Amino acid sequence: MRAETQANIEKIRKSLTLLGQRMDIETAPHRLEEFNARVEDPTLWDDPARAQKLMRDRQMLVDRMGTYEAIRSGLADNAELIELGEMEDDAEVVAEAEAALTELVEMAAKKELEALLDGEADGNDAFLEINAGAGGTEACDWAQMLARMYVRWAEGRGFEVDQQDMSPGTEAGIKSVVYQIKGPNAYGWLKSESGVHRLVRISPFGKGTRETSFASVWVYPVVDDNIEIEVNPSEIRIDTYRSSGAGGQHVNTTDSAVRITHLPTGIVVTSSEKSQHQNRDIAMKALKSRLYQMELERRTASIQEAHDNKGDAGWGNQIRSYVLQPYQMVKDLRTGYETSDTGGVLDGDLDGVMASVLAMDVSGKSRAEARAD
Repeated sequence: MRAETQANIEKIRKSLTLLGQRMDIETAPHRLEEFNARVEDPTLWDDPARAQKLMRDRQMLVDRMGTYEAIRSGLADNAELIELGEMEDDAEVVAEAEAALTELVEMAAKKELEALLDGEADGNDAFLEINAGAGGTEACDWAQMLARMYVRWAEGRGFEVDQQDMSPGTEAGIKSVVYQIKGPNAYGWLKSESGVHRLVRISPFGKGTRETSFASVWVYPVVDDNIEIEVNPSEIRIDTYRSSGAGGQHVNTTDSAVRITHLPTGIVVTSSEKSQHQNRDIAMKALKSRLYQMELERRTASIQEAHDNKGDAGWGNQIRSYVLQPYQMVKDLRTGYETSDTGGVLDGDLDGVMASVLAMDVSGKSRAEARAD
């Protein structure tokens, strides 16, 4: 067996070991039996929130068990094929099995990173907030490009995307938008995106000059009913206003949109669905998520510093640069990760850059450094 093939087998085995440890593979079947028994409880859906969490946790365990078994059986099957192919001097069988192992290495590495999403709120859904920064119309257009990028990323993963609020730009693009992203580990993946994103390109608005634009992205975990966040009614101000939109004769023009301001922190959240009652619930949930996020951030000094400075979407707080002119490059300034596939990234191919940040958060090293060890 070639040295490269043996090395790939060892990489997959290491990934399997970590996956098994993270999910406690020995007890996983017993936990699944417990989940199945609870699902059959006829009173389960008397509490919809508890039932939904149970179903989500059960599905997450099923997915992890399936992933572990797929990698384990893929490793065993292809290693056996290589041995048989070498014994029978069948180069074609060996080549196909080696190619399959190479693909399995990448899959196992990706799943290994996903297994590291075990932070306090990593498994939760997420609120994603995008705000145009310095750059006027250019920045509003950039904010809309980022919104499209994240929506495509989320939809590519099968996540549900609900727009909570949106403020259009004066001439083009958007001033701000808030989404709720629903899916397994949505917050765990997206939390790496909080910060200022910088774009360099030739202006598409007739100037013909190279322009630099900024937009801020902030991600907060959706707080579920198991996390208690107390909000003092005397510390919030609730305003209603007429929501903006495309307009038309059938549009409800009552003052249904809701804005909640948390006076001690200055946090402002909004929701502009059709029902004012629904908007109050959504906005209060968003406020609790923001307050919970602040508590998580206080535990990490560097993140807290970024939060304190997040109002300035400009040069000082950048996490990533997207250069479209004079060359093509997306570079994460925290990890050094870079790619020339700017089109792919802006179309939602974010797993590589997200994984580099996740690996650094876990190991204190960039992904390249970790792999070199």
